[in-house]
Order: sequence, then C-alpha cells, then structure tokens
Amino acid sequence: MINKFKKIVIKIGSSSIVNERTKIIKTKWLRAICRDIAFLHSTKKIIVVCSGAIALGSKFINEKKPIRRLEDKQAAAAVGQIMLANHWQQSLKKNKINTAQLLLTLEDSEMRRRYLNVRKTIYSLHKKNIIPIINENDTVATEEIRYGDNDRLAARVAQMIDADLLILLSDIDGLYSMSPNKNYKAKKIKDIYKIDTSIEKMADDQSSSVGSGGMVTKIWAAKICMNSGCSTVITNSDKARPLININKDNSTWFHAVKTPRSSRKQWLLNHLHSSGTIIIDEGAQKAVLNNKSLLPAGVIDIKGRFNRGDVISITNTKNIKIGIGVIAYNAGDAKKIIGKNSKDIKNILGYEGRDELIHKDDLVKVKL
Repeated sequence: MINKFKKIVIKIGSSSIVNERTKIIKTKWLRAICRDIAFLHSTKKIIVVCSGAIALGSKFINEKKPIRRLEDKQAAAAVGQIMLANHWQQSLKKNKINTAQLLLTLEDSEMRRRYLNVRKTIYSLHKKNIIPIINENDTVATEEIRYGDNDRLAARVAQMIDADLLILLSDIDGLYSMSPNKNYKAKKIKDIYKIDTSIEKMADDQSSSVGSGGMVTKIWAAKICMNSGCSTVITNSDKARPLININKDNSTWFHAVKTPRSSRKQWLLNHLHSSGTIIIDEGAQKAVLNNKSLLPAGVIDIKGRFNRGDVISITNTKNIKIGIGVIAYNAGDAKKIIGKNSKDIKNILGYEGRDELIHKDDLVKVKL
C-alpha cells in the first residue's frame, strides 16, 4: 500500500523499540525493521523519527521508579540518546546504509529561519543517500519549549520536507470508535478524510510507561499532515515486517487534502507555541475572516512580550482564537499604536513602519 509514496517519515514509539520491563533495545525487532527500511530506501526518501532515549537511559538514572523530574529526564536522554543512535547506525550499516543524527527542539520548527535550515540539512543528507534519524533534543528542551511527544515532531518534520506519507508505528493498529482495551464493541476506523470533533472524541489517550504519546497526539499529527498534503497511517509495530506488511486491515489511513496550503501558511497554522496575543474588535474580526490584513485600528489589547517577526495568536473579545500570524512590530511599539489609524504611525513611533500589524500574507485564519 505504501509503494506509491516517494518521501516517507517513519515515526517509531518508545514502546515499539524499547522493552518496557528491561529498558533495553528490542534488537530482533530493530533488525527486522531495518530490512524494511533498506527495501524502501532503494526507491524512496526515508526519514526516521525515533523515541526511546529517555526509556533507554532511565535505568542508569533511577532503576526502580518512573522518572518524573525534568532534570532527570534530561539526564536519562543524554545517556540514552547515544545508545539509541549507535543501535541505529550499526543496524542500518548491516544493510549498507549510512545514517545521520538530528536532535531538534520545538524552536527549530517554530522559528522560520531554523525551520528552513533543518529542511536544507535533510535535503543535503538525502542527496548523499543518508537516512536521518531524528529525535527531540530532550537534554536542552524545557517544558515550555518542547514537543512532549514525537508524534507531533514527526508531523512537523513531514511538513518541513514536503513528505507525502507519515507512518506512525505504535502498539495499536489504528484508531477505534472507542478504547478497544475498555470496550469489546470498539470498531476500527479504516479511512478518515476529515478530522472533526467526532474523530477527536474517539482518540482515547492511552499510554505506556515508556512513552509520552497517545492516540490524541497521533490525531493531532495526522491533522498537521493532512493540511500539508501528506497522508498519515497508524499501524501496529508488533508484527513481522511492520512497514512492508501495512494493509487496510491492520491500519487506519488519514488521507491528505488535495489542495494543501502554501508552505509558509502551513508553518504558521501548525505552530505549537505563540509569543503573544492580540485581542481584536468585531470589525477587525470580520476583516481577518475575509482574508484582510490586521490594522492597528481594530486592536483592543495586546498581551505578551515579543519581537518583530514573532508568531502571535489573534483572539476576539470572547477569547476565541480566530487566527495566527507574524507581527510587524515589537510589543512595545505595537501597544503604542493599537486603536490608531495607520497614517498616524509615523508621528507616534517616530519612524515610518508598516500600515498593518499583521499583513494578510503573514496571517492564517482559524475556523470558528
């Protein structure tokens, strides 16, 4: 089923690659999936996003109890990441494939310049037939600036490099109408063309002791990818040749939209963190929803500390988010001109800035 796709991101969860009891790599499983990857690599561009560093390193930090403190998780990641990278390098080397390690933080996808730098690096590696092995850089990421799970990281990577398929390998073979662990009447959903509230309600947030994601984050990842023109499939990793043997009966497919947004607007829409908030009046709301630029005159209040070029959320007076965009002024200057006519900006600030706080080309509206 995956033969038609050309650029594939494969996300592997901790529970797939690390033994939950012993906290060591499932070497037999890793060798098997590397054979699948080698087969696909002969005709496709492959990226692997792999969890497991914290799980691998945890036994060196705290053998008896689950790790909860951030600094202990970071220490475990520092120990486990080098082990994880070494296992991948050795296993793929047996298939005559070279690997590279990329450790990313949330800021690498939220800041446009860093986003483009990562994209260029991956493109360069692919030109040399090298497979990137990607993980979140847990040793430096704080709670405020981290993905928290590799499902969304994998989706952002897929979006970043214009992948056409994201494979989420997990301990479950797709999305069910309700939790199959709690209700025997649960039915698997095989094909999804739109993620609405009914689909989101089905995402029972299950987890294991070695991972941080669940079905909720997988739905979120699928939504990011679908809007970017990238399909997503969730399938169980616990089977022989888990990639080659993907079929309709052992997976759920989220089919990509046919008309994806521009890459810049995809990047904006899927931001996980904004630097501030602009609160606008009813007239400005109508303008934004009609694809117009946001002018200072329609702004009621501004919250947060931000610089020019940062990504800002736009909300109405009922605190409902209606858009997100790149701000043309820093917080200090923006506060001085809210509620003012654009022609007065030069007199207020002492320099001639843009007429818009957020230009329509730098703004994406959110469906209400």
